[in-house]
This record gives sequence, C-alpha cells and structure tokens, in this order.
Amino acid sequence: MKSVGYMTLACALSLVIVGVSLPEVALEMTLGMIAPLAVAIVTMVSIEQVYRQTPRRLTAFMIRAFGVKMVFFATYVAAVLTLTSTNPIPFMLSFSTYFIFLHGTEALLLRSLFAKATA
Repeated sequence: MKSVGYMTLACALSLVIVGVSLPEVALEMTLGMIAPLAVAIVTMVSIEQVYRQTPRRLTAFMIRAFGVKMVFFATYVAAVLTLTSTNPIPFMLSFSTYFIFLHGTEALLLRSLFAKATA
C-alpha cells in the first residue's frame, strides 16, 4: 500500500525538520506523531482489507473503529500529559496537526477506494 509508505515518509520528514530546527521540542513532537501515525496505518490497512473482502461491512467497521480510536486517543493523551514531563503545548500542537493531517489522508484513501469501485 503506497499511501501508507508516503504518509509515514511525510511524517518522518516533518519530524526530522522540526527536530533539527527546534531540538528542545523534539520529544513532544515525536510523542504527538506516534499515536496518530500508528492508528492511521492500522486504520488504512484495515479499511482496505475490509473493503476488498466485503464492502458492505465497511460502514459498521468504521463505526466500531471510531469508538476504539476515541478511547485510545483519550487514554494516550491523558497518559502522555500525566505520566511524562513533556511540555503540553508543543505536544498538543503536534498531536493535533498530525491527527488532522492523517485523518485527511484517510479520507483521500476512502475517496480513491470508492472511485475505483464506481469506475
């Protein structure tokens, strides 16, 4: 799946750029990227797999995945903010940015899957 590779490369490159230019927030940036990237990879691979096997199950799968992701992200953010000594502002900025970027990437994957099916 090329999109997962491109998405991972884009995240890694952005992390390197920010890490070199702002080394004092490299940890916060890394922690802000890890969970959204991991969840996006698992979600994109799972969506494609479910869609190829039985497209009718995709909506139900996505609803369940949404619930699981809500609980996971809430737990992750709470854990990072309470169990680590990281600066919360760069962490939340990083987390929010990667979260939005990666969900947009998921939306593009869905659009391309549906476009292939109707073509």
